[in-house]
Amino acid sequence: MSKILLHPTYFPSIATFAVITQKEVVWEAHDNFQKQTYRNRCYICTDRGKHMLNIPIKHVGGSEGRQKYIDVQIDDSYAWRKLHWRTLETAYRTSPFFEFYEDDLKLIFQGNTSSLFDFNLNTVQIISDCLGIQMQTDKTSSFEKQSSQYEDGRILVEAKKQLAIQVSPYPQVFEERHGFVSNLSILDLLFNDGTNALTYLKNQPLDFLNV
Repeated sequence: MSKILLHPTYFPSIATFAVITQKEVVWEAHDNFQKQTYRNRCYICTDRGKHMLNIPIKHVGGSEGRQKYIDVQIDDSYAWRKLHWRTLETAYRTSPFFEFYEDDLKLIFQGNTSSLFDFNLNTVQIISDCLGIQMQTDKTSSFEKQSSQYEDGRILVEAKKQLAIQVSPYPQVFEERHGFVSNLSILDLLFNDGTNALTYLKNQPLDFLNV
């Protein structure tokens, strides 16, 4: 099985989790933080359509300039964790598997992890536990713009670049209203497809890695 380099992201997209289930992952731990990426956002579907959940971060100003992703701290000056959980409850309460997973998932929103990097790894861990797979924990020891050792999947962190990613349709709560919304957060697949999610992820083609 080939090893691939990925960024830990906030409840990763379905495409990213398909990679996690099909390949050995090494986590990029030495890059600079960049705004408007999946490092601190994910997308779900509510009754109004595609909806972004965004984690607020503490911005470093002045002469310090850029900060490393691994150094980024979450801004808990307002109750975003409670808001995100309430939004997920509202969006997915009627989905087939929400109650099956809610006790496990709620825990992450009741914690106080301050590191964004660690919080995101925790979201990957909790989804891996729900899926019944072993989470991989290897991290890079230095930054390489072009990886000499691993297949590079770091482009999957980009939220603004429209990669040609289409995942196979599965039933969604608001499908009659909005049609099928592709490649949302893994949470959408988990709540809607539940115990079938792992088989679904293992069967997704990874063509988008070859662009």
